[in-house]
Amino acid sequence: MAKNKNLIYIAISLVVFIVLAFLYSTPVFTGKQLFQHDIVQYRGGAKELLDYRADTGKETYWSDSMFGGMPTYQMGSQFKGDIIKKIDSNLNFLPRPVNYLFLLFAGFFLLGMVVVRNWKYALLGATFFGLSTYFYIIIAAGHNGKVNTIEYFAPLLAGILLVYIRKKYILGFIVTTFFMGLQVAANHPQMTYYLFIALGFLFLSELIRVIMKKTPVKHFLISSAIIAVSCVIGVGMNSQRIMANSEYIKETVRGKQILNTENHTSGKSGMDKQSMLMWSYGRLETLNLFIPRLMGGGTQEPEGKEMMNRVQEMVQENVSSQAEMDRISKGFSGMTYWGDQPGTSGPAYQGAIVCFLAVLGFFFASKKYRYWILGASVLTILLAWGSNFMPLSDFFIDYVPFYNKFRAPSSILVVVELLFPLIAIIGLYKFFTDEKLTEEYKKKILLYVSGGALGLLLILLVFGRSLLGFATENEKLYLPPFLLDYLTDERFKLFKVDALKAFIYVAIAAAVLFMVLKKKLNQNIALIILGVVSLFDLWTVNKRYLNNDNYVDKIFAENPFQTESSDLLAEKVQGNPNLEPIISNANVNKTLETIAEKDKTHYRIFNNILGTFSETNTSYFKSSIGGYHAVKLRRYDDVINEYFQVMDSVKVPNILNLLNAKYWVVGGPEQPQAVPNEKANGNAWLVSDLKFVNTPNEEIKSIGVIDNKKTAVIAASDKSYFTGKPVQPDSSAFINLTEYQPNELEFKSQSKTPQLAVFSEIYYPHGWKMFIDEKEVPYIKADYLLRAVHVPAGKHTIKMVFEPEVIEKGKWISLFCFGLFLALSAFGIFWMNKNKKKEILVEEKA
Repeated sequence: MAKNKNLIYIAISLVVFIVLAFLYSTPVFTGKQLFQHDIVQYRGGAKELLDYRADTGKETYWSDSMFGGMPTYQMGSQFKGDIIKKIDSNLNFLPRPVNYLFLLFAGFFLLGMVVVRNWKYALLGATFFGLSTYFYIIIAAGHNGKVNTIEYFAPLLAGILLVYIRKKYILGFIVTTFFMGLQVAANHPQMTYYLFIALGFLFLSELIRVIMKKTPVKHFLISSAIIAVSCVIGVGMNSQRIMANSEYIKETVRGKQILNTENHTSGKSGMDKQSMLMWSYGRLETLNLFIPRLMGGGTQEPEGKEMMNRVQEMVQENVSSQAEMDRISKGFSGMTYWGDQPGTSGPAYQGAIVCFLAVLGFFFASKKYRYWILGASVLTILLAWGSNFMPLSDFFIDYVPFYNKFRAPSSILVVVELLFPLIAIIGLYKFFTDEKLTEEYKKKILLYVSGGALGLLLILLVFGRSLLGFATENEKLYLPPFLLDYLTDERFKLFKVDALKAFIYVAIAAAVLFMVLKKKLNQNIALIILGVVSLFDLWTVNKRYLNNDNYVDKIFAENPFQTESSDLLAEKVQGNPNLEPIISNANVNKTLETIAEKDKTHYRIFNNILGTFSETNTSYFKSSIGGYHAVKLRRYDDVINEYFQVMDSVKVPNILNLLNAKYWVVGGPEQPQAVPNEKANGNAWLVSDLKFVNTPNEEIKSIGVIDNKKTAVIAASDKSYFTGKPVQPDSSAFINLTEYQPNELEFKSQSKTPQLAVFSEIYYPHGWKMFIDEKEVPYIKADYLLRAVHVPAGKHTIKMVFEPEVIEKGKWISLFCFGLFLALSAFGIFWMNKNKKKEILVEEKA
């Protein structure tokens, strides 16, 4: 009976989560959709991939849409036999972002049920976790892969705790393996990596407990083996994705450096420190977990518009010289953010009540949870400081495997956002139910923690101006006193409101707990009050970053690359800053569309209006020189850094010719101009003049100055390729592209002499196969980043096909691992039921 009653409460809790998710996302009821910047960029960059899939029913693992061509592994490619990804898609069946919110709530609810085995505390913890502000910020930005991965943090941890703490080996194996598979399928390795840093503390904790003889060695070894097997099988279910990405990453900006520069060392793996640590959390900024606007909110918040208007008025009234104006311009940063990061969309606010209860939890929770959660929380906070705590960052970058593959250390705070709600509900449960905790101890800890929290808030409210400053060092250096005083006053007002709210919320929570101790308040009522106040707190802060303005009419969400600007569209866009670029870019989009419709051959466009390497409007209509992607191929990124940071009027056109930029789009957003580039090299060309160079540095510098239509720059290491393969001039020789698909290109060539064919196709050493007259032949890299092949004299058909072997190999490994998971799970359930029947028979006989 009790079991059935518990199932009813669990079902009710799940319904509550769905209701909360829909209430937060009410615009979905009217058919509106979430408008996310990164998803808009994805729609442009993945257009060729999506069109190919729709037209052929097949998948292409290469696309020419961005950066001259790149694998689609990080652009939404689908893999045959990818069962675990299909399960992930089915779990995310609700409309976006309701699906994310529901799974965040439900996943932590499972963790809560495993840890405290009480639906009330699990429900409360689910709201603590599921309403963490950072999640709403990344949903608004369109970091769907990130939030999709975070959805599975809590249930994966639940599975591991079932094994280690609850000793439910079979159930723990099933839960751990299943959610490990889903975690990896969500495809955000950085988030998974950070979670496993925290799980390392759990493992160490269990190991120490064995050494201290508080846990049997046998249990520890069995548990660790089960977890290891679970993780291996879970990862194995994603073999295609992992093997393809692993192969790809080696050739990207996350792989080995190729050039020797001031910031790069050839052969060194990973990103340079400056790029890695750019988004480092400030030390004081960490208190944003407790007070959302301690260092401001996002770089752009509604209050910032009024502040900017007033600043402009003050500048007009007080500034008379251009020199002073230039000085002021150097000092300006975000109006509503004054932290250490270059900019931010909002704070990683955890909730005043959640942080307060988490600190209490470190005193009340069981030691088996307390120390590893504390250790993991402290380490991840220190790592989030990045460049503001270089000894630790240097150590992890230099000695901890794979850490240097990821940027933005501030995002590691997702670990704290998982662990603080967890320790909070564990501590709260112990506070209410553990008879070993004396009333005197509870009162003392409650008094110290609440007094400390409230005292800190009072100190910040009274002395905050001098302690926090409310201005960056740059602003203090360049802004005149009248502007600096205005900014600090306005920012202090923003901070003061949030600090007062935090004071009230903590005071309410402390009062509720004291009243429970005094037997003046029922435990259930106390939980309701804590839940409602925390819900109100987090809900209102989250609405600053993900609100009704983030939802738009379906026409904008599904086609953000409008080519016509009408009064109706302008009316719908009015007042929504998210949609303003749709109208402002309409003329540029129309120009791109016109180019693509008039010239249907294969070529690329250089868009010099919208920001070549931060937009995908071009890619939506035609292949682009630029694009928007965090994981570009290393060689292409090197060329961008070498030639496009400073627009040399001779070298840059040479590179654009090499990349077959047949059209340039120049001018401004209002009156864009399509300029045909008659000097573009075309899709392929034949050369007989070879320039051999000894180093990659020589190679990349040469391609900007040579006549690349006649000469090919070849690395000295490829000189042996030409043994027995002479090349000779022939002015009448030609090569033309005859068929184009993103993963298969066909060319026809004719020459009286042997030639080197250079293709305006990006060199990628994995998966591409070259055929001459249907016979596979080796090919090499030319001009630092292109493919080239020796072509004998005569008429020939040359074909390039992208057939990555890792896809087929990975498919069978994925299917095998999923089958193994099903088989082991079925056997485990059978064994568990068999033992239960034996126990029942023994009890009946007794």
